[in-house]
Amino acid sequence: MFTAIASLLTLSLYLLSVNAHGYVQDVQIGSTHYTGYLPYQDPYMNPQPQRIIRKIPGNGPITDVKSIDMQCNGNTAGGSPGTSPAPLVAKVAAGSDVKLTWTTWPESHKGPALTYMARAPSDITKWNPGTSAVWFKVAEAGKTSAGWAATDVLYANNHVYTFKIPPKLKPGQYIIRHELIALHESFGYPGSQFYPSCIQVEVTGSGTALPTSGLVSFPGAYTQSSPGIVYNIYTNTSAYPIPGPAVWKGGN
Repeated sequence: MFTAIASLLTLSLYLLSVNAHGYVQDVQIGSTHYTGYLPYQDPYMNPQPQRIIRKIPGNGPITDVKSIDMQCNGNTAGGSPGTSPAPLVAKVAAGSDVKLTWTTWPESHKGPALTYMARAPSDITKWNPGTSAVWFKVAEAGKTSAGWAATDVLYANNHVYTFKIPPKLKPGQYIIRHELIALHESFGYPGSQFYPSCIQVEVTGSGTALPTSGLVSFPGAYTQSSPGIVYNIYTNTSAYPIPGPAVWKGGN
C-alpha cells in the first residue's frame, strides 16, 4: 500500500514538473509541420528522431544571464560551446510566417516574447555561434492593451506565436532563437526565467539585406542590470522595457 502511494506521489511530482514550464513543441512553415525536440521522449527512442530544433535538457528555465545556456537552452555537457547542432534544416522563404507552438504555459509566467536570428558562416548542422556577437532581433512583443505576450496573447492564439522572416533577408542558413521570459519572480536578480529554443532554417529568396550593427551575443545580450530583467509585474504599471537590442528593420 505504502509503495503504491509512494509511486503515485512520484508520478504526480513528475507530471507537475513536466507541466510546470514549457518549450516549443511544433514549428509550422507554410503548410509543413516540424515536430520540435521533445526532451521527455526523444532521448529514449531508438533511433532518436531527427529534428530542426536543437536539443534542450527539459522544460526548465535558464536564470543566469552569464551562462552559455542562454544561447539555446543547455546541453553544454562535454564542454560544447553552446548547444548541440540539430541534424535537419527547414527551408523557409524570406517574408514567410513561422508559427511556433508552445507546450502548456503557466498563466503566472507573464512576460515578453523575443525572436533573434544568426547567420551561419558554414554548415549549420556543424556550427555553434559560441560567444560571438552574431545575433540580431527580428521580432519582439511585451505588454500591450491585449496583455502580456507570453500569456494573454499566447493563450488567445492557442499557444501559437507567429513571426515573419524579414522579406529582404539575404539567403543562407540561420539559427532562429525564440524565447519567452517569465517575470513572475523577477522583482530581484536572479529571478527572471529564460526559455530559449533554437531552430535551424535555410532562408531562400533574392534578398541582399544583412545587419552589420546591433549584433549581440548569448550570453552577453542581457545583464542583471538590463532594462526589463528586474521588473515587478505586481506593482509596476508602467510600460515594460523589453531587454536586448532594437528590432532590426533593414530587412523589411
